[in-house]
Amino acid sequence: MNNPQLLGEYECKIDAKGRMRIPSGLIAQLGEGQAHNFVINRGFEKCLMVYPEVVWERISNEVNQLNLYNKKNRDFVRYFYRGAQKVSLDSADRILVSKRLLEYAGIQNDVILSAYNDRIEMWANDQYEQLIDEEPTDFSDLAEDVLGKVNGKPEM
Repeated sequence: MNNPQLLGEYECKIDAKGRMRIPSGLIAQLGEGQAHNFVINRGFEKCLMVYPEVVWERISNEVNQLNLYNKKNRDFVRYFYRGAQKVSLDSADRILVSKRLLEYAGIQNDVILSAYNDRIEMWANDQYEQLIDEEPTDFSDLAEDVLGKVNGKPEM
């Protein structure tokens, strides 16, 4: 599997042991019949990031190129790798998420998985709803700022 192109929002539940079933729609996008290994770590906001292993390897290779004699780089590397854990789907298509990571993201029972590009964000349901409710007042202006100069090309 190369870099998967993931898409969708999925409502899930975390059981008392910290297990969560990966929705079949996501498994299909990842490629059914394959071994599914992931790395979970803290996201930039109060969510968890779930990376397919091949994506994690690509990103961590980039991070590992940083000069560790530079304090900002060391700080970033520590922050980026903190809490990262490898997980695999069990026979019931579940992953086990550590208690520490769940606490960081404020996840107790209800979870929203938001898949985009090659990764999945895992949010506590209430925090995700709050994030979505805080939509920018003018999404059109945001789109222009962000996409108006894609790849350095001026807007048309």
